[in-house]
Amino acid sequence: MLDPVRRELSCNGASVKIEPKVFDLLIHLIENRHRVVSKDDLIAQVWGNRIVSDSALTHAINAARNAIGDDGKAQRLIRTSSRWGYRFVGSVRLQEGAEPAPGPAGAASSPNGPALSLPDKPSIAVLPFHNIGDDSEQEYFVDGLAEDIITALSRFKSLFVIARNSSFTYKGRAVDIRQVGRELGVRYVLEGSVRKDGNRVRITAQLIDAISGAHVWAERYDRNLSDVFAVQDAITASVAGLIEPALAEAEQQRLLRKPPDRLDAWEAHQRGLWHFYKYGSEENQTALTYFRQAIALDPNFAPGHYGYALALQWDVWHYSHRPFEEVQGIPREEALLAVSLDDKDAMAHAILAHMLMWGSEWEGAIAEARTALAINPNSAFVISMLGCVLGFGGHRDEALDRLRQAMRASPHDPLTWLWSLWTGFIQLSARNFDAALATLHQVVRMRPGLAPAYELMAACLAHLGRLDEASAVLERIPARFSEQLRRHQQRPPWIRPEDYAVRQEGLRLAGYRRTERGASD
Repeated sequence: MLDPVRRELSCNGASVKIEPKVFDLLIHLIENRHRVVSKDDLIAQVWGNRIVSDSALTHAINAARNAIGDDGKAQRLIRTSSRWGYRFVGSVRLQEGAEPAPGPAGAASSPNGPALSLPDKPSIAVLPFHNIGDDSEQEYFVDGLAEDIITALSRFKSLFVIARNSSFTYKGRAVDIRQVGRELGVRYVLEGSVRKDGNRVRITAQLIDAISGAHVWAERYDRNLSDVFAVQDAITASVAGLIEPALAEAEQQRLLRKPPDRLDAWEAHQRGLWHFYKYGSEENQTALTYFRQAIALDPNFAPGHYGYALALQWDVWHYSHRPFEEVQGIPREEALLAVSLDDKDAMAHAILAHMLMWGSEWEGAIAEARTALAINPNSAFVISMLGCVLGFGGHRDEALDRLRQAMRASPHDPLTWLWSLWTGFIQLSARNFDAALATLHQVVRMRPGLAPAYELMAACLAHLGRLDEASAVLERIPARFSEQLRRHQQRPPWIRPEDYAVRQEGLRLAGYRRTERGASD
């Protein structure tokens, strides 16, 4: 019996001693039992991207096995997937009346739970393509092909397209297409492979009906690298034409985008994205380097500019102690430039919306986010950005609906913790403290080291009159985050004064200043 709220593990009624990090690791494996969890994922989610040796990670895995009666030889419950990571393979039963365990996929998409229902329009997931060959340096190129096909398909308003981050949870795994369809709630799955040899590339793709398992379409392309965008467009047009014959020719033509003048700029951008999606301080710095390289190679390539803007904003928010106001400089200018270069790019508008919100321009941010959604109504990232700016702009009901919509569009998204954090803040601002507390419990289980979540939890508990619990939650914030949290002692520009007042009043009741001094000593 595992109680994630009380952080207790027991066997036949007897308490089982378990280290805090091992408990967090066990929770993460169970909540993500639908997939293999990589070492990088564990380090990010359980250790907060701190440096962890292989021996320390192995020790924690063995300790988790021992705590639940498993061992490295039997692997009945925690299975090692050679070179990929670990997966919890035991059966799980949620106790009646217990708080549902969260996770990027949610209980509904677990192999042990019911399948997600199909949307009311043709639905598709594009799995990451296989890199055929020994050159691991080409992973960014292979991933970029699948990402661009996802983006292109997402522009069809009549399709339901699973977001990149959920599709890519299957990367490097042997998958059952029918199970993928059940877990993601889609009718069709596109998969393929890429072999790159010098200046030549061979791309194969096949579309499979995930309900019946039947092959719907397959094709092979042998091209020069200079034609890679034509191949992407050909695959996209073929798939869209097969699963939605009613799409007009004009809409297909609108799908076909012009490639940047230099393929090198696209490659640099894809390398940047590859590192950005790893969500770590050093990886983010590497992403910034590649985005700057993309801009230098092709100053008119919009994705280079908005990729740089987002990574720089991410750096200020997550990985540094610098003032929040710094994001209103270069990142805002880069996002504005990206929109001016390509006003049909939904990502450019969505990232500009986020930058405007950071500067207290809530209504302007909402307008930009709605423009992004009109361009690409299937993008989970775009939908989540609309939910974010609506919520921080005071339009709470629609904001919560949009964030739920984003989580359905990308059931396995690594950003689920962020969307849930925004949800908890919006609920707190609306003084719906019980709902906010339940949401923030989920965030903490997904991101055990996320200090802002503990602050918001403490504020909720204090508003509910549970002052001792609120103070205890604040004391769980690691001292290393004190400098980052100190920035919140003045109202961040993206939070409205009335919403900030609710948060601060809760923290005052919880004894925030006393706890902060203790953490700094």
